[in-house]
Amino acid sequence: MKIKIFSSVFFLLVTLGFVAYLDSPYSFLNIKYAYTADQPVIAQPVNVEPSSDIPELEEKLEKRERVAGYIVETYEEYEVYKDKDGKVIKSEPTGKTDTLRYWDYNNKDR
Repeated sequence: MKIKIFSSVFFLLVTLGFVAYLDSPYSFLNIKYAYTADQPVIAQPVNVEPSSDIPELEEKLEKRERVAGYIVETYEEYEVYKDKDGKVIKSEPTGKTDTLRYWDYNNKDR
């Protein structure tokens, strides 16, 4: 029984080792492909200005109200288009709103 288990585990390890060898860059299957570069790669910075047609997403406070001891703030998301100097060209609402609710510690009704 022990020989049967030992041989099964040994066969499994040999099979996994062979599969790992075939997947490696040193195997006879991958001998034609280079995995290392002969020349070092040099990265050079490129000056790219941000495009003015890609909007930034900003959330703006639309309203703030007190409800049952809480302060409820509603924010709406806007697409903000800016020029190359950072000045706002146009601002369009996306229709997405977020609500933030937190306890009013200054509430006199407690």
